[in-house]
Amino acid sequence: MSKIPVIVDAIRTPMGRGKEGGVLSGIHPSDLLAGVFKQLVERNRLDPGSVDDIIVGCVSQVGEQAGPVGRLAWLSAGYPDHVPSTTVDRRCGSSQQSVHFAAQGIAAGAYDIVIAGGVESMSRVPMFTARIGKDPSGPLLYDRYEHGLIPQGIAAERIAAKWKISREAMDAFSARSHQLAAAARDDGSFNAEIVNVPNANGVASADETIRPSTTVEGLSNLKVSFENADFKQRYPEIDWSVTAGNSSQLADGASALLIMSEDAALRLGLRPRARFVAYDVIADDPIMMLTAPIPSTRRVLERAGMKASDIDHFEVNEAFASVPLAWLKEYDVDPAKLNPRGGAIALGHPLGASGARLMTTMLNGLEATKGRYGLQTMCEAGGMANGTIIERL
Repeated sequence: MSKIPVIVDAIRTPMGRGKEGGVLSGIHPSDLLAGVFKQLVERNRLDPGSVDDIIVGCVSQVGEQAGPVGRLAWLSAGYPDHVPSTTVDRRCGSSQQSVHFAAQGIAAGAYDIVIAGGVESMSRVPMFTARIGKDPSGPLLYDRYEHGLIPQGIAAERIAAKWKISREAMDAFSARSHQLAAAARDDGSFNAEIVNVPNANGVASADETIRPSTTVEGLSNLKVSFENADFKQRYPEIDWSVTAGNSSQLADGASALLIMSEDAALRLGLRPRARFVAYDVIADDPIMMLTAPIPSTRRVLERAGMKASDIDHFEVNEAFASVPLAWLKEYDVDPAKLNPRGGAIALGHPLGASGARLMTTMLNGLEATKGRYGLQTMCEAGGMANGTIIERL
């Protein structure tokens, strides 16, 4: 029997602004994810009792996200109570790691059918809620790193300084993100991946976060976000150019993939849309923090026996504009292949859902362009990154 893991379907909610009043802010995160589960099951005419496991990424597992959010969402959807779930936290790559675990479990023979995805409601559970008044780093970490692990915004500034990426280049990349996302929205490119979400005002059916009027000139007027006297003294090489406009947006959202063994898909009459070629997870310098996508890309290509030139579509998460721009300086690829439908600067970064959202967008992008291979990578707190290569079938 074939235990080759394949992607049968991939969907996501629209991205809502991660603040009070956002189009998804009135929806409990487990309800938001439950809606995605229901639409994934219904559109594939899947017996929900046949699912072996639910693997869900979620970063801020506190407050309304404190429970086993995948389990609660599954039960809220009205589905069989014998189906288990687990929650994964690999920071921004949580749901990309969920996809890895699902595919690897199928390849190992532990599963036949898995739903992998993620959810984050940043309006209802703000970032760092679990850390209020507490330092997650103990004395031994400060013994090794005098100042502890730096904020990611400072890491983004250090990357810009090391790779000599200007404020203008970051703002231009950010404006590009909005323009590409707006074009994808307007020409219907997102229609195949977005599922409608009922809300208090009717239905959310399109990304709320995209600002098509964004220009380099407008972004240039924004104040820098992380400059202060202490950091200026500690990092004199920084030119201070990271702003809210060239960083990812806080967002609410959920995404999920239906992953099966090839045999199970064929038995159920479902068409495999992609197969997994290679996976990687690696960590890099925790003080540079956001550089690990560079070695992760190298390793996942090596594991696949491929070159960057073999890839048709790249998704490098736009946590900050300096991250994909530094990655682009390390890999001689066509910039048009990088985040061709925009990224988190325009679409938002609902932490635990972002990995699955990128995979969903990449799969649909490959299908639309008839591309063969896609590579996804994401920087993650603590200096980590996941890398995945898929092949469109």
